[in-house]
Amino acid sequence: MRMSVIGCGYLGAVHAAAMASIGHDVIGIDVDEQKVAALEAGTAPFFEPQLPELLAAGIKSGRLRFSTEMADAEGCEVHFLAVGTPQIAGGHAADLRYVDAAVAGLIPYLRAGDVVAGKSTVPVGTATALVSQLADSGATLVWNPEFLREGWAVHDTLTPDRLVVGAEADGAGERAVAVIREVYAEAIAAGTPFLVTDLATAELVKGAANAFLATKISFINAMAELAEASGADVTLLADALGYDTRIGRRYLGAGIGFGGGCLPKDIRAFTARAEELGRGDAVGFLREVDTINLRRRDRAVSLVVDALGGLVFGRRIAVLGAAFKPFSDDIRDSPALDVAVRLRGLGADVIVTDPAAIENAKSAHPQLGYTQSRDEALREADAVVVVTEWDEYRRDLTPEHAGGLVRGRIIVDGRNCLDSDAWRAAGWQYHGMGRR
Repeated sequence: MRMSVIGCGYLGAVHAAAMASIGHDVIGIDVDEQKVAALEAGTAPFFEPQLPELLAAGIKSGRLRFSTEMADAEGCEVHFLAVGTPQIAGGHAADLRYVDAAVAGLIPYLRAGDVVAGKSTVPVGTATALVSQLADSGATLVWNPEFLREGWAVHDTLTPDRLVVGAEADGAGERAVAVIREVYAEAIAAGTPFLVTDLATAELVKGAANAFLATKISFINAMAELAEASGADVTLLADALGYDTRIGRRYLGAGIGFGGGCLPKDIRAFTARAEELGRGDAVGFLREVDTINLRRRDRAVSLVVDALGGLVFGRRIAVLGAAFKPFSDDIRDSPALDVAVRLRGLGADVIVTDPAAIENAKSAHPQLGYTQSRDEALREADAVVVVTEWDEYRRDLTPEHAGGLVRGRIIVDGRNCLDSDAWRAAGWQYHGMGRR
């Protein structure tokens, strides 16, 4: 199939490369000339495992191209909308101007029978408005939400756990759904569930999924607060809860909470849209989910301060991690960097290290110290804080090795990813989140 992907940020670049890898002829379109030039050269503008290899292979095969010209989308059968929907300035609602601009720019190049497939995360009701906007073009709109995990985006695109397509219940909608089935024929043949819904449900499912995950993460962090007050251990509590098949163990990892470019903004936009619909009370609990999440960053900072006897000014603190999660260089709303910045604000000499996110972190927070070397960050540190659970910290770093570098054997495990018994046995003062 010939297809375009409008918007080549995180979502669009991965989708374009993945679609080319399964045999489609793909043109990726973005207004950012530097980004397009990098992608045309086979260079990923962000860190994502497997993406560079997919880009290089797609470009070499001739099935993958990138452009700044919307006119290059002309003649494609399917057009995927993958532009960003950030929070509006000064509010929680989603900013839809990029979606509106992409559709307006695409309309002159659409033909009757073309399929426009929305992948961007949008408030429920957006698709209905776009249907009217596309009415005179003869193209049909469907909504095909993404469920990507940063660090696993290529895997999740090629082998999704489900495919959801929302369409209007008419002949054009049915034909458009058939086209989307063809796009994903390989994944469907491999057993991926293919769920057809109305447009509103397809829009709602993405926000609902993120709201549920955020709630689960904040729930276990609320339990961590109770564990700290009572002397219980939240990791053992999570293990016990996880054996219940109705609950499951995934996303029950207490720590400094979630961040990144999706969960925080999406649950806020979800709440804002519910309020616009007059149903804000139905999701009022999500405001507390957000509050609990932010409160855990405060707790991580207080653990460091308390461990240092309240004397933080001038103390060297090694912060292991800058990205909001491992296998990513995304620092948007990163709890790791938030903790580092707060410690710096208390007068600490903060040294941040991360395998992938140093350059992004430097641009956002130049007041912090940085090093690419984990061991250099640890050298002469009075305290160590693990805030992103990269393998380099949770698996490859031993307490004995770290002990030979630091000045003070204090470690705050902001992700509860270390073996507390091993670190204590090696003479470290270990502090976890919600752990004894």
